[in-house]
This record gives sequence, structure tokens and C-alpha cells, in this order.
Amino acid sequence: MTTTGKKYRPVKAYKDPHFLNSSSARPLRILAEYFEPQQRFDELRVRDTIVFFGSARIMSREQAQHYVDAEKARGEISEMAKKQLDLSRYYEDTRELARRLTEWSKGLKGTDRRFVVCSGGGPGIMEAANRGASDARGQSVGLGISLPAEQHPNPYITRELSFEFHYFFMRKFWFSYLAKAMIVMPGGFGTLDEFMEVITLIQTKKIHKPLPVVFFGKEFWDKILNFQPMIDYGTISPEDVKLFHYTDSVDDAFEYLTSQLTRHALQHPGGNL
Repeated sequence: MTTTGKKYRPVKAYKDPHFLNSSSARPLRILAEYFEPQQRFDELRVRDTIVFFGSARIMSREQAQHYVDAEKARGEISEMAKKQLDLSRYYEDTRELARRLTEWSKGLKGTDRRFVVCSGGGPGIMEAANRGASDARGQSVGLGISLPAEQHPNPYITRELSFEFHYFFMRKFWFSYLAKAMIVMPGGFGTLDEFMEVITLIQTKKIHKPLPVVFFGKEFWDKILNFQPMIDYGTISPEDVKLFHYTDSVDDAFEYLTSQLTRHALQHPGGNL
């Protein structure tokens, strides 16, 4: 008995915020970022995703044009504003490709399979992917991540499929686990990290399911990456650069992805990873 006469009632461990946020409970937090998304995906019958990677900093054409017009009104257009307008084509291409893939998926006959657009949940290319799916009145997933600079989910994600992760590796797991195709748009360190990890997993057959990967944006990526020296020095095989499809065309990307998804995911369905 306490001095007030009330009985002391200890807090259950799984309701104790101090414990749950401690280093001792880290395994529980990791498991929560596995089981809670799994429960939502199961409830909404999301089994197959088409994942878009790309920069959070790329604007829509409308935003970029507004940026240019604002600078023009002040008397001088900066190089950054011009670059943003040029890069905005990738936002529009992402939106269009996501829309077309969603419409294609919704129109599939004789199967209950649906391929749901998935992004990192933020602005830029991620927003464009979710927006394209929304244009086609389809569901879409946003796998967000908590960062020091606060980032809100973009408004085009299906609300029930909007997530915020603490652990990058758990977020990456969900990018890969349900993915049946991936599109890599122009981006920065994060995009390169995601692309290189996926290609490494495919190369080493840790991902053993067929997983078509589109590397989109030749004008951009040709300035960033050159795989030929690695072939020349023997650190990768010439066949390794065939693990992804390199293109600069929405039409080509759409045809490649739908043919690969039809051949592998629809005609010969397999498991995840």
C-alpha cells in the first residue's frame, strides 16, 4: 500500500514508453516494422508492387515553371532554375508511366493479381509515382522514413498504405519483398544506394524471383555512371549490365515492364524474394 492508500499497479512492459524506446527493446521495434506493414498489406490484399525510386528534389513542370517565372520577374533566371525546369521532365515521365502501369494492372482479365505502385512516400519523383497511380484511380503505397529534416507523406498515397519507418533496412526490405518490377529515375545518394543494393541482390541471386529493373534517364545517368571500366578491370562481368533495362522513353519502359510482368509474374507466378 502507498501512503495515499492506493494500490501500486506496475506498467505492462509492452505499454511502457520508456522501455519501448530503449536500446533493449530495439528488436521489438524492428519486428514491429515487419509485422505491422505485413498486417496492412494482407488486409488490403497487396501482394505485388511496382517500385519507383528517384530524387525528392525534382519538381513537377508546373512548379519548375513557376520557379523560372518568379526569377524572370526579378530580372535574371539562375542556372538552378533552368536545371529544375529541365529535370521536371522526369517528374512528368514518372507520373505518366505510373498512370499507364496502374491502368494496365486494373484492366487485367482472368486473374486477381494487381500491381500496385510503390514509392518512398516523399516529394519529387516519389510524389509523381503516387500521383500517377491516383490519376488512374488506383491504390498506391508510400514507404516513408523519419529524417532529421521533417518530411511529410505526399498527398497522393492511399491513406491506409502510408507508412513511416525508423529503420532504413526495414524500409528497404519492404521495397524489395513485394516488388515485381522496379524503375530507377534520376536521383542522388539514396537512389544510387537503393539501385546498387537491388542489383547486387539480383546479381548474387539473393533475389531469385524475376525482377525487371528499368534504369530511366540516359541524359542524366550517362553523366553519373560508367560501368565500362568495371567490365574492363574485371570487377563485374559484361553480362551484369544486362541485369537492368536502360531507357529514356516512357513507351519503351511501359512495353518492357508489361511484357516482363506478363511473362513472369502472371504466366509463371512465384513467391517473394
